Amino acid sequence: MLRKLFCCFVVLILAGPAAAIDRVKGDANPAIAAASEQIRRDPKDANAYYNRGNAYAARGDTDRAIADYTATIRLDPAHANAYYNRGNGYSSKGDTDRAIADYTATIRLDPAYANAYYNRGNAYSNKGNTDRAIADYTEAVRLQPTNANAYFNRGNAYGNKGDTDRAIADYTETIRVDPTYANAYVNRGLAHEKRGDFAKARADFNATLGLTRSATRWALDKARERLSALPPPRPATILVEKAGVPPAVVAPGVANGDRRIALIIGNSAYENVAALPNPVRDASLVADVLRLTGFEAVTLLTNLRKDALVNALREFAARAETADWAVVYYAGHGMEVSGVNYLIPTDARIAADREIGFEAVPVDQVLNAAERARKLRLVILDACRDNPFAAQMKRTMTVASRSVSRGLAPVEPEAGTLVVYAAKDGETALDGDGINSPFATAFVKNLPTPGLEVRRLFDFVRDDVMEATGRRQKPFSYGSISGRQDFYFVAGK
Repeated sequence: MLRKLFCCFVVLILAGPAAAIDRVKGDANPAIAAASEQIRRDPKDANAYYNRGNAYAARGDTDRAIADYTATIRLDPAHANAYYNRGNGYSSKGDTDRAIADYTATIRLDPAYANAYYNRGNAYSNKGNTDRAIADYTEAVRLQPTNANAYFNRGNAYGNKGDTDRAIADYTETIRVDPTYANAYVNRGLAHEKRGDFAKARADFNATLGLTRSATRWALDKARERLSALPPPRPATILVEKAGVPPAVVAPGVANGDRRIALIIGNSAYENVAALPNPVRDASLVADVLRLTGFEAVTLLTNLRKDALVNALREFAARAETADWAVVYYAGHGMEVSGVNYLIPTDARIAADREIGFEAVPVDQVLNAAERARKLRLVILDACRDNPFAAQMKRTMTVASRSVSRGLAPVEPEAGTLVVYAAKDGETALDGDGINSPFATAFVKNLPTPGLEVRRLFDFVRDDVMEATGRRQKPFSYGSISGRQDFYFVAGK
């Protein structure tokens, strides 16, 4: 049942499921006939009325459903589900006061009935009673901590009250419970925009566009609308949140005339395994910071299927031939099979280890895409998360020694190329509790620091990630770049 909440953020909310109605699928007529026959045999059978009410509700005959739930309650005044489902019926008819009365009766009979609190919260919200709505949503999430809708609607209620901080916190909880909840990304983005935090707003709107399979049309349209309306990243100042390090002031262009280009990829909306919450947001954040540090061209691409990923690398390789710096950043799933590392496109189907070469893209193709740059080739892989395909992949009989390990395997790139993993080979990276991964957070925090040479930069990133994760994650660098030249994203003053 769809109910529209009247709040400062435009949404459509799905009310909690009616108890037992899900059992009545498809054609409800046989269930109605069976229940009616049982009532003819025993007019005092409360459950027969209840089951027929569910069948009428499933058929969309709300008035008859309400009548049968009423008969159930007359025969069995302690029937909590009958009160609850009758409340849903009244709610669908717009009779909010009767709906609230029935949800209240449900809670009196069963104080642990989480959905009754949730739906009563929706009813109070529709009446404009925000404080009571918040109280009911709070009880709903206490009883059912995985109720993403309750967190989301409470966030809307806090938004109505002007409590933006609590609204953002609840949208973040919604996303933690359900990383594909597109409306939560949009509403959190709107809240960040309201506070003037345009970088976080942009990250949330980009994340919404990465959830094309689960997002509503409203969410996608609103994300596109707000992205076009947001002010561009300011080219003058980057704040470095690090004690003892002053803000970096970055002028457009690069003082020594180096031509720098970057390809930034974030894969979140996987089609055949669970979505990843952070990669699209991480990619957007990294792209913004690189633009601010004087990169001539920063290409941001999200949720790439295999063909699109290969084409992006091919096009970047052609442009790298005339560049001094070529930087590739990838966030998403990656895996290692028999010592070969692969990036996983969003459309990959990997049922057996022998399919990896057909479904994924070898990391060597990424290295090849950057290899023609004249001075610095930098490949950053935030792709060391738990492999979602490992448990379901069959091992082929013909290659008994083929292995599938945690994380990525070590690499030995050609001289002049630096490869950075978010987690050391054989280990997995964390998404963290924030809107960005610990690695992406540390990278964009340290990157704008004036006079921080690239090799030293990743030492700082490593230390920050290890501190943020309690030493559970250790970024690692492979390869070497010229010892006769220093490389700075932002030159010293």
